[in-house]
Amino acid sequence: MIITLKKDSGEKQIDNLVRWVKSLGLDVNVSRGNNTTILGLIGDTSKVDIDLVNSIEIVEQVRRIQEPYKAANRKFHPDDTVINVGGHLIGGDNFQLIAGPCSVESEEQIIAVARAVKAAGATVLRGGAFKPRTSPYAFQGLRDTGIHLLLEAKKATGMPIITEIMSIRHLDLFEDVDIIQVGARNMQNFELLRELGRLKKPIFLKRGLANTVEEWLMSAEYIMSEGNGQVILCERGIRTFEPYTRNTLDLSAVPLVKEKTHLPIFVDPSHASGLSRLVSPLSLAAVGAGADGLIIEVHNDPEHALCDGAQSLRPEQFAALAEKIRVMLPLVGKKDIK
Repeated sequence: MIITLKKDSGEKQIDNLVRWVKSLGLDVNVSRGNNTTILGLIGDTSKVDIDLVNSIEIVEQVRRIQEPYKAANRKFHPDDTVINVGGHLIGGDNFQLIAGPCSVESEEQIIAVARAVKAAGATVLRGGAFKPRTSPYAFQGLRDTGIHLLLEAKKATGMPIITEIMSIRHLDLFEDVDIIQVGARNMQNFELLRELGRLKKPIFLKRGLANTVEEWLMSAEYIMSEGNGQVILCERGIRTFEPYTRNTLDLSAVPLVKEKTHLPIFVDPSHASGLSRLVSPLSLAAVGAGADGLIIEVHNDPEHALCDGAQSLRPEQFAALAEKIRVMLPLVGKKDIK
């Protein structure tokens, strides 16, 4: 249920209304926009008398919503959510590039790539420390050592870092990580999502391999229901019957998700295609579709990468792509990368 308040509503009146709603056993999400304040009621709203609420002086309108996700719903929060990561704004009319290797392999490698992608325009450094792999015999990442090396790269370049978490047991290792990534395989690891919802840092939530948009938004809801509204969505392709690419990139999800939610959405063209030659055209298509950013794999020696070298761009290829993206940004109403 959504309660839209009149523009001249006083703070004391709003507080009284919020307290009354909470007395009914409901949670309240308060969204303050430029012209209006909206109360999003979360819980069993069947006990709320709509006629009674409509009679309250400061209430403009009351309506029920059908979607199961509430806090993530744009009806609750009409304005785009904007998240500050180390001075870089994500969401709204901002655009950011996240780049780096699929896997952290050595201090020399991660710092070299970090410096290269920063020079090209990337604002956040990615790198896998814990690697979920289909085969138990494949390289699993450097784990806690990988996070240590990412932090060394952060010191060397000043770039915020993002890396994937795979287990609640590892939470302590992520204390100094700027953005925690939840991979496709963990999108419905609800216990992990609840724990991340109790943190005060951005969560980068990838869409599952075969999940619907609604299921994806419900996973975001798990995080937000615990109090953490700093959720960044990422479309990374879904599994279909098409064998020519690693996954099928669902770019239709970008404008659709923007209709449904106020959360920012990124696109991962690297994992979607699995082919480095497709990363550039898919990236430009994602910009055209309205994405708020891209997360791209970049490696200084893809042929010898320990993980996903086939889908990684070389630094010079990434730099050329970043220039093309900058040309497109004004056309889609986005600011330059910064």
